[in-house]
Amino acid sequence: MASSRKSPRSNALTAHVTAILRQHVKRGDRLVAGLSGGVDSVVLLDLLLRASKKLHFELAAVHVNHQINPAAGHWAAFCRAFCKQRGVAFTAVRVKVPRGGSLEAAARDARYRVFAALPADHVALAHNLDDQAETVLLQMLRGAGVKGMSAMPVIRNSILRPLLEIPRSEIEAYARRRKLEWIEDESNADVYYDRNFLRHRVLPVIAERYPAYRRTLARASRNLAEAAQLLDDLAASDTQLTAGGIEISSLRRLSAPRAKNVIRHFLGLHGVTMPNAARLDESVRQLQSQRAMRTTIDLGEHLLRRHANELRVVAKTLSLPGGYCHEWHGESRLRLPELGGTLVLKKCRGSGISLARLAGAPVTVRLRQGGERLQLHPQRPRRSLKNLLQESRIPPWERARLPLLFCGDELVWAAGIGVGCRFQAEPGDASVQPLWLPSARAKR
Repeated sequence: MASSRKSPRSNALTAHVTAILRQHVKRGDRLVAGLSGGVDSVVLLDLLLRASKKLHFELAAVHVNHQINPAAGHWAAFCRAFCKQRGVAFTAVRVKVPRGGSLEAAARDARYRVFAALPADHVALAHNLDDQAETVLLQMLRGAGVKGMSAMPVIRNSILRPLLEIPRSEIEAYARRRKLEWIEDESNADVYYDRNFLRHRVLPVIAERYPAYRRTLARASRNLAEAAQLLDDLAASDTQLTAGGIEISSLRRLSAPRAKNVIRHFLGLHGVTMPNAARLDESVRQLQSQRAMRTTIDLGEHLLRRHANELRVVAKTLSLPGGYCHEWHGESRLRLPELGGTLVLKKCRGSGISLARLAGAPVTVRLRQGGERLQLHPQRPRRSLKNLLQESRIPPWERARLPLLFCGDELVWAAGIGVGCRFQAEPGDASVQPLWLPSARAKR
């Protein structure tokens, strides 16, 4: 049970968190706290609960069970009981963390996907000043750029970190004064993990000579954040964005460092993990070469690809089995995730595809096999789909997944091209107007 005694330090921490919340959280907002069961998150939830009564926001908690540690079920049960005792709405979410590569990074990615899906105005996390210092050093040791070393902000998008300027020692002291209970994760002592190695082996030595290192590194991270913003501003002024990507001719006018800065900025806008230095250098070399006509740079889950005078980011996709075929039975929307979008068939009259002319055979969505031909106008000849796609400037990597509508074995419509004249609706005909929406637009 929490102690009723108040101390100046407890009041100062409560006032600090309340002041941050007052800046960012409005009356009636829904705030969800990430609750791991460790001392930091337990203290955060206690402080948020006290502040919610004054600031009148709705408070809930979420526990992400990574299913890695054998005690994970016990931690979830502890968090549930902790919230029940205090009347805080609680949710536990299980995630599967892929093995291979960095387990810490994979667990963090899984956790943040949960946070992004929560019905909340803000997600409050318990990162503190020690976490900030550790993150800056880790990023530096990994060779990160200024953006990587700018570490964590108090708020970004919907993620709020009210304890970011508070050292771990003050958080632990608050928990003892309030007689809070929490879980000790034994893996936090395992120096196999980089962060734990820094925490237990390196930073205590640094503290002997530089006791104020936490705030010094936090200040350095803020300076780096300002430098990163200046680089973004420079990239925006250097970049000629097109509808699909970056104009390559504008990159060629830049020095190599400025071209690399533009590419980093461009990848960041698309949420793509930054490539290592060698791949970034190779990207610039290829793009600035007058002879490189077909640039393709592998970025892991994405590719940097050139099309005409544009540089685009393309997500890697699994190859589809031969003979892909999806039947249409009159639906107004066909979700086709394997093709990367949704086919909308809006009912109308006198435009698009005549429904009467589709009645003679099954209507299916298929992909290019080669040799398809389409006649778009009765006074013009039938032409190969290949030539029509080239003239429409549709990038080659999009053509393989472009939906084609067939009636029987006759091509009716091709996305980005149009409707064959034999199937075009006459004035007054009941018809459908097809529209292909790639996933990013289909969600709108």
